[in-house]
Amino acid sequence: MNTLIQDLSRPDALPDKTKKVRVIQTHISIVFIADHFVYKIKKPVNFGFLDFSTLKKRAYYCHQEVALNRRLSKDLYLGVLPVYFSGKSYSLVQGIGDIAEYAVKMKRIPEDRLMDKVFERGELDEQSLADIARVLARFHSTAETSSKIAEYGRPDRFKVNTDENFEQVDKYRGTTIEQENFRALKKWTEAFYDRFQPLFFDRISQGRVRDCHGDLHMEHVCLIPDLPIIDCIEFNERFRYSDTIADIAFLLMDLEYHGGYKEARTLWDRYKPLAKEEGVGTDNLLTFYKVYRAFVRGKVNCFQLDDKSIGEEEKEKAIETASRYFALAYSYIV
Repeated sequence: MNTLIQDLSRPDALPDKTKKVRVIQTHISIVFIADHFVYKIKKPVNFGFLDFSTLKKRAYYCHQEVALNRRLSKDLYLGVLPVYFSGKSYSLVQGIGDIAEYAVKMKRIPEDRLMDKVFERGELDEQSLADIARVLARFHSTAETSSKIAEYGRPDRFKVNTDENFEQVDKYRGTTIEQENFRALKKWTEAFYDRFQPLFFDRISQGRVRDCHGDLHMEHVCLIPDLPIIDCIEFNERFRYSDTIADIAFLLMDLEYHGGYKEARTLWDRYKPLAKEEGVGTDNLLTFYKVYRAFVRGKVNCFQLDDKSIGEEEKEKAIETASRYFALAYSYIV
């Protein structure tokens, strides 16, 4: 992957004219940011819940990413491009060698208008929060649902996700999460299923389990006209098929992670009436899903500790970030 990253970091290796290329890595992707477009390549990884281990699978999920993300950002996702390998170097320029990878091509959005950046500048006002609430309430009310999708709202089906989380984070105990907090979060989660089992079934009967976004945090919301929301989960239906509260819980948790407790409350207060979310047990369910979302974010940052292409400085940052997310998850239950 290092050779591919070096090669595609050259402006002449990209299909559209650009003066410079910036590279960002996550645990599952390499993103090449050019002057006007972004090219995103999936890493050949298999985490169990995500399998990009073959070229065929990476191609499939690139096309899924484009199709699914057009629901909330119809004009940004332009398509899927082949990455060629000439035998000496990689390129996105058509026809140079054999197809070695695939890349999702997007229009570049103004990064200073991403929700996290707007929040950092103290500019996330009530009107912006009202607009976000409106877009999400409309999306959640119209997102696809079916008997198959609804099954993912069952407590025994959703428990697969939380069990997997605790299993995968177990090896990082004492590094990114305190032993006592890990045990407390696991015990609290188990008890929630026992105590509130009927609530999960009530949500299914209300049609609240839908094909959602699945990765709804501030970096994915852009405060420009039409308010595009990008980068949904394409790689695993059980992360995307969920209660709509699980979706907005991610964004509320992310605001609180960054210190935006007031903004989170405003967003939730604006969203609730629009989404008709004022029933019994709603706030309990919201806490459950915020715990889940904070734990997932902690877990995802842990995975970077095992990525050989990421340097020590980035790994130290990942430890710090993961620790803060796990601490936030714990704060919701005490």
